[in-house]
Amino acid sequence: MDRLMLIRVVVAVLVAAFFAIALRSPKIVPRGVQNVAEIMIDFVRINIAEDILGKEQGRRFLPVLVTIFFLVVGLNLTSIIPFLNISSNARIGMPIVLAALAYVVFNYVGIKKYGFFRYVKSSIVIPNLPPALHLLVIPIEFVSTFILRPFTLTIRLMANMLAGHIMLVLFFSATQFFFFSSEGAMKLFGIGSLIGGVAFTFFELLVIVLQAYIFSLLTAVYIDLALHAEEH
Repeated sequence: MDRLMLIRVVVAVLVAAFFAIALRSPKIVPRGVQNVAEIMIDFVRINIAEDILGKEQGRRFLPVLVTIFFLVVGLNLTSIIPFLNISSNARIGMPIVLAALAYVVFNYVGIKKYGFFRYVKSSIVIPNLPPALHLLVIPIEFVSTFILRPFTLTIRLMANMLAGHIMLVLFFSATQFFFFSSEGAMKLFGIGSLIGGVAFTFFELLVIVLQAYIFSLLTAVYIDLALHAEEH
């Protein structure tokens, strides 16, 4: 249990507690924190779940997509919170867990609908191809579907949050150096690095939400592909 693991546990508890409190006794006409929670959930429902999966399947998988979206947002937000200053998604452990969740869900969906062998065959065999091309295409489709999907989900999230963390560290370390360790006109450079750090913090806020959106969106896309594997 190190610092980043503690951040993960605290954020997960806070996210769960927020929605539990907001929706503990929902009203037909939402007010206050319930209204905020419903607006947040509706964003995922309309722009990710129903947009990719349709209304019926979108509602079916909404809990998974909402969980992934707001957990990623919560964990990423710690990268710009003073005294925390790092997203625990910048270390590979949590992105692997989230990618594994998405991987299990979309494969479970496909296997449940088609059966294991039929699902795998439908996912990797493209119909109406010349037989010789199958020797090339089947391995590519297998690697793309069952290996690269969780790998790219993991690396995309981790790499973006790690890069953002490094940039913020560089900006604010330079600010501290120019203001407190340099002399004369060199201190003026501290103003530029401070402005750059603040500006990049706002940019990082955009990246925080964007990464959650992309992760949830791709999860929905993979679920949809599993549901329609035979329509390859």
